[in-house]
Amino acid sequence: MSKLTVISHPLIAHKITMLRDENTPVKEFRELINEIALLMTYEVTKELPLKPHKVKTPVAETEGAFIERQVALVPILRAGLGIVDALMKIIPASKVGHVGLYRDPETLNPVEYYCKLPTDIEQRQVIVLDPMLATGGSAAAAIDFIKQRGANKIKLMCVIGAPEGVKAVQEAHPDVDIYLAALDEKLNDHGYIVPGLGDAGDRLFGTL
Repeated sequence: MSKLTVISHPLIAHKITMLRDENTPVKEFRELINEIALLMTYEVTKELPLKPHKVKTPVAETEGAFIERQVALVPILRAGLGIVDALMKIIPASKVGHVGLYRDPETLNPVEYYCKLPTDIEQRQVIVLDPMLATGGSAAAAIDFIKQRGANKIKLMCVIGAPEGVKAVQEAHPDVDIYLAALDEKLNDHGYIVPGLGDAGDRLFGTL
C-alpha cells in the first residue's frame, strides 16, 4: 500500500485556514495555493536520490551532491496549473507535462482529452499535481495515462484530500505515495470535500 503523508506545520495550517475562507479573493487564493505548495515541496522531494559531486570552494575542495533523478511536474488540468509555479521556483530544471480529463456524463468515467509529457518521462521522478483529491477518480485515471507512457516513479501532491479519494488512489496505484496539506472529513452527496474549500479551479481562475 502506498504511503500517505499529511504535512503538518503551523505555517501550512495558518494558510489552509485562510484558503478555506469563502471571502478570500481570487488573487489571495492563488497566492496561498502557491505558498502552501512551496512549503510542501520540501517533504515531497526529500527522497530524491543524490549522486556525489566534488566542488572547490574559495577555501578547499569538498564533497557535495547533485540530484540524480530529474523531476517532471504533471498538473491535472485545470486546477493543477495553480501549483506548478511554486515547484518550478524550487526545482527550475523540471520538465512540465499536462494531463486533461473530463467525466463522461453517461458512464461517469474519466476520459482523457489531452496528455503531453516529456519524452524522457521514464527517467524522471514524476509529481502529479492537483489541489483537491476528492473521489480520486481523476487522479487515478491521470496516473494510469502517465504510466501507460512509461513513467515508473510517481508521487501525487494535493493540498486537500478526502479519505475516499486517498483510498481510491491507494487501491488503484499502491506504488504511488500521496502527499496532502490537510486530510478532511468526507465527501458530500455532490462529491465535494467537507469542509474543503469549494471548487479549487473556479476559485483559482475566478470562474465562480
